Amino acid sequence: MITARFVQRRGDTRVDNGQSVGSWRELGGYLSTAVVLAGGVLVGAVNIYVAASLLPTAVSDIGGERLYAWNMTAFLVAQVVATMFVGRVLSRRGNVGSYLIGFGVFAAGSVICAVSPAMAVLLVGRGVQGLGAGLLTGLGFAVIHSALPPRLWARGSALISAMFGVGNFVGPALGGLFAQFGSWRLAFVVLAAVAVVIAAFVPRALPRSERGESKVPVPVASLALVVGAVGAVSVAGILSDAVAIGAVIAVGFALVAAFLATERRAKVRVLPRSTYQAGSALRWVYLTIAFLASGVAVESFLPLFSQHMGGLPPVAAGFFAAALSLGWSVSQIVSSSARRQRTIRRLQVAGPAVLAVGLAVLALLQHQDASTLVVVAWLPVLLFGGTGIGIAMPHLSVAAMTSADDPEEGQKAAAAIATVLTMSTAFGAAVAGLLVNLGGPAMITSARCLLIGFAVIAAFGIFTARRANRSTPRPAAVTSVVGE
Repeated sequence: MITARFVQRRGDTRVDNGQSVGSWRELGGYLSTAVVLAGGVLVGAVNIYVAASLLPTAVSDIGGERLYAWNMTAFLVAQVVATMFVGRVLSRRGNVGSYLIGFGVFAAGSVICAVSPAMAVLLVGRGVQGLGAGLLTGLGFAVIHSALPPRLWARGSALISAMFGVGNFVGPALGGLFAQFGSWRLAFVVLAAVAVVIAAFVPRALPRSERGESKVPVPVASLALVVGAVGAVSVAGILSDAVAIGAVIAVGFALVAAFLATERRAKVRVLPRSTYQAGSALRWVYLTIAFLASGVAVESFLPLFSQHMGGLPPVAAGFFAAALSLGWSVSQIVSSSARRQRTIRRLQVAGPAVLAVGLAVLALLQHQDASTLVVVAWLPVLLFGGTGIGIAMPHLSVAAMTSADDPEEGQKAAAAIATVLTMSTAFGAAVAGLLVNLGGPAMITSARCLLIGFAVIAAFGIFTARRANRSTPRPAAVTSVVGE
């Protein structure tokens, strides 16, 4: 065990030996650890887009068109549920055992998908995949606490978060390749094989942690409310009637409110105890993460707008859809180098502002039969908007991880990042569907309604980020003990 004392001076963060925050080269010394942490998140992120590309081919093979939309619902609901069991699994199985379970469950789900004779079986496989992906995503954030020294938490968080954007590139390409040759089953076999290969690194890549002797209670009431909320917004995302979508989303938000009320009073919680304490910055950190992550939902409709209003071919339209994630992924790598606390706080506030401005400008550039020059201008604007997510996300993740002095509470705060991200994705997709339907039937109105709506949502993140900064204490020193 090595004890690292972090001395926080005005506008700077340094360890007691005078070295600044760890570099990417230093993270390279933990290469196998980084592969496991990032790889676990990546297989889940890739799986979302692979499945979206493969489903049309799968339906033509095994039928089940009426259950088409439930593939995403089954995956998202299972993923959210799994993120809430990260703490329990870690307590019982430790770092190594938890990761082996996560990769094993994901691989098993992929195999079920690969051998599915009917859509109902494929749905079961998607649910099992979601359980594995949710566990791996939650572990990615939670295990940073013990697998990396604190000076590398920002780098590790940036790498893990960037995997969501990388999945937006690799997923469609991989799925489209296998769909092109009609080998949709083989794509799921490849996913299972990749999970098994990464799992082989686990025993040597991660520090072994002690297993708890007592069982961690399951927050049944909170869990049921969250599943209901995610299920509601997922259903809303597949409806076509605007009134019905609005009603179901309202039910989803009501269930979220009930979840928060239950959590505040409960002894066993999903979110850390400090989330509900007066003056806590953690609630504002989670809300800022949610507002940023939900903005990625606009990507689902960008290919449609690009083809119908910009006249782009499908391949080029798909690249435009991925531009937001590209800006997110690249900017995270750069942003994680920030060292001064004043700079970090500014980046946390600037992130939502940049995303909001990017989406608002993109809304102004939407025109029916847009000229080539206007369409080309969409690309840098999308990259700019995605940069807003990337410059803030790694520092928000670290803020959550360091929000509690108790290591167990800090690990729970880190694991809850995955729950917040997953729920934000589900809510964002449903809200996007609602905004597009409200703007219809004209394509140009739908596009502007969607983009302006999410620009407003992102703007709320400016307020929550400022509240998080005002609520964050500025101690003279923070001591953290980690295993190296």
